[in-house]
Amino acid sequence: MKVLACNSNRPLAEAISAYLNIELTRASIRRFSDMEVFVEIHENVRGEDVFVVQSTSYPANDNLMELLVTLDALRRGSARRITAVIPYFGYARQDRKTGPRTPISAKLVANLITRAGADRVLTLDLHAGQIQGFFDIPVDNLFAGPLFSEDIGITPKDGETVVISPDVGGVVRARGLAKRLDVDLAIIDKRRERAGVSEVMNIIGDVAGRHCILIDDICDSAGTLCNAAAALKEQGAESVSAYVTHGVLSGGAVGRVAASPLETLVMTDSIQATEAVRVASNIRQMTVAPLLGEAINRISKEASVSSLFN
Repeated sequence: MKVLACNSNRPLAEAISAYLNIELTRASIRRFSDMEVFVEIHENVRGEDVFVVQSTSYPANDNLMELLVTLDALRRGSARRITAVIPYFGYARQDRKTGPRTPISAKLVANLITRAGADRVLTLDLHAGQIQGFFDIPVDNLFAGPLFSEDIGITPKDGETVVISPDVGGVVRARGLAKRLDVDLAIIDKRRERAGVSEVMNIIGDVAGRHCILIDDICDSAGTLCNAAAALKEQGAESVSAYVTHGVLSGGAVGRVAASPLETLVMTDSIQATEAVRVASNIRQMTVAPLLGEAINRISKEASVSSLFN
């Protein structure tokens, strides 16, 4: 087994290799003067089981191209099996036609990864579960919910805590966390006028005097979470915190979170933290390296991965 890191999130790749107690495969991933991607692998990979760690986060197109070229290099180097480990799968929000003459880019990216040479994909909290069906190769979609419930570390019986879904589409995810914590569930009815702009419409459930935990998979502009937190406080919530798997946090999102009623925003390290995130007082990262490392170990040993989904 070999683990190879591209450039999008090298700290996570190093943490995964430390969990597995192996060294990262030596490779050069650099740019020509016109920013063309060039990959050179400095170790023999013939007949090896190779795992390539690369989130397709900002800059999404550059990181995606790095992944594709690396997969091609491994395939041409006669690797026995190549697994694309994509903690954050970019383009996942484009999983269906949203209007006339619009693309389904998630399917296009799935085709590119497969044709480049990947034999399987390992990812975390896909924005839409049906994206697994866009691939014609095996896909293991892990979940951060168990890590979140362990971090929250409560099983209250007094009704003081409630898990909140920030929109109707995230109810399944929120219900799963609420079940783990044995707490109530509430839902925010949200209307989105356009991408990146949302407006809270109604809160379904009792939140007055309670500690609210928002749960979501992606935090991009942070508008949804910040609006939800403000609405919950207006309805009498005692406190509001949030857990998200992928902290995209584009534009002024970090400042928006800092100025919001959110006591804490907890997110995984599926995307490498920026300096603004690292110094933010109410944003905290937790690592998914042990989860991904254990999945890689089981895949390599042809052992069951299904228990990690729970």
